[in-house]
Amino acid sequence: MHTRSPRADRREFDTRHFRDALSQFATGVTVITTRLADGTFLGLTASSFNSVSLDPPLVLWSLANTASSMPVFTGNSHYVVNILSAEQAALAQQFASRKKDRFEGVEYSLSHTGHPILQGASAWFECHNRSRYPEGDHVIFVGEVERCEFTAQAPLVFHSGQFLLPAAK
Repeated sequence: MHTRSPRADRREFDTRHFRDALSQFATGVTVITTRLADGTFLGLTASSFNSVSLDPPLVLWSLANTASSMPVFTGNSHYVVNILSAEQAALAQQFASRKKDRFEGVEYSLSHTGHPILQGASAWFECHNRSRYPEGDHVIFVGEVERCEFTAQAPLVFHSGQFLLPAAK
């Protein structure tokens, strides 16, 4: 069931204020990876990740409508959500950059369907691209998890516009 309510009342804040308020919610950091038709790989950093359902196993993430990778992720049948560990802040920055080859120097293995799984990730989820929902200036992607693995380790956390690095031991 997809329902939509009437619009909310007029808001009394601007976009910057809204972003600053959202930044107070600490999130994990993911890199979403997929394979292009020519066999090359595409990956991007996303903190908009969440579980949706246990049965069937569903997760979601979102991508800006203006993202150059939108046609790829909309059209591909599969992708992998890699949850980054605390030691992978540099990797998150690399996949958030405008660098042409974001996989340069990155160690990975291939999933069952041939998509990159980043070495050292805390967990990964190989997903069938089940559905997409345009909302506001983003598209919400819902993936049905076909395979997943994890290694219990400290997570990479993003809060107030920066990565929170683990305390020194």
